Amino acid sequence: MKFIVNSSVLLRHLSFIDGVVVAKPIIPILNNFLFDINEGVLTIHSTDLETTMNTTIKVDAKENVSIAIPSKNTMDLLKSMPDQPLAFTINIEKGFVEIKYEAGRFKLTAQRGDEFPKTPEIEGANTFEIAAKVLQKAISKSVFATSGDELRLNLTGVYLQLFKNNVTFVATDANRLVRFTRNDVKPGTEDSLIIPKKALNLLKSSLPNDDTVVKVNFNRQNAFFQFGDVNLICRLIDEKYPDYRAVIPTENPNKLTIDRAEFLMAVKRVSITSNKTTHQIRLKLAGSELTVSAEDIDFENESQEKLTCSYQGEDMEIGFNSKYLMEMLSTMDATQVVLELSQPNRAGVIVPAEQDPDEDILMLIMPMMLNNY
Repeated sequence: MKFIVNSSVLLRHLSFIDGVVVAKPIIPILNNFLFDINEGVLTIHSTDLETTMNTTIKVDAKENVSIAIPSKNTMDLLKSMPDQPLAFTINIEKGFVEIKYEAGRFKLTAQRGDEFPKTPEIEGANTFEIAAKVLQKAISKSVFATSGDELRLNLTGVYLQLFKNNVTFVATDANRLVRFTRNDVKPGTEDSLIIPKKALNLLKSSLPNDDTVVKVNFNRQNAFFQFGDVNLICRLIDEKYPDYRAVIPTENPNKLTIDRAEFLMAVKRVSITSNKTTHQIRLKLAGSELTVSAEDIDFENESQEKLTCSYQGEDMEIGFNSKYLMEMLSTMDATQVVLELSQPNRAGVIVPAEQDPDEDILMLIMPMMLNNY
């Protein structure tokens, strides 16, 4: 059986789904792409059993066929090849695929397509729609704050809360928390689900930064994302998410307003001398001046920087993890941010000085116990 496809088009589509493939899969066939041709449409699948992606391309083919071919070798070949037509010859009985191009040929071992895991079906699903650029932004603003601790599985994904007139994305690793709400997305229903980090990162890199409509279907087991000619299906995290609202302090009388970029660069410079284990920096707030400092006692390194700011509240010193603070400031878009504080042993809240009317973002960071210099 033969079909013809353009090399650049094939590479672009495979790049969408290649991130699903893991280096050491549970079963060997997961190291493959499934090429499934039906009525002149090539559907390519990849899966790790938790997350599945597929994409479709129209090809010149006269027969239907299903075959699994090695993902790494195929990607390596396409990345090194100029734009040109590729002629695939598939021999299911002998178990190989031959790829012919202008200057040569490439032969790869292949497996029967019916040995590849089946894609989950949509059954009893709820549905809502969201613009691709909005979903991409929501993921970017939240997924970095998820936990990597598999013992706290519920924190390893983003908690998606659906309301009739808005949607909220929440992520936390118990040291920091992000809550991102979009008021221009109206699911029309109330529900919640926890989406794994890997699936969201794959979505973030695949989504176009435009108004393409993403159709989201979900049931108790899986979530299905459909946009353009790409589909992503992921198994949801079946755990209870903690009551994140309880940890967000509501009374924060001390408010620091400061230029986000200046604050970020000062923290970045000062953190160079912070302890490499704790990454602790110290913020000293007094009047219209913020002093950012750090020291590493083991190596006798220290640094200090003063910034002009607007501060309303009592003089205070508070410690934070500089890595967490930098990630938060880097993720925000606002020109100025407000750091809201109550006491040195209570969480700090970071919000933009001005919010987009369609969104509401809040970031929380837990303090670190300070040692006196």
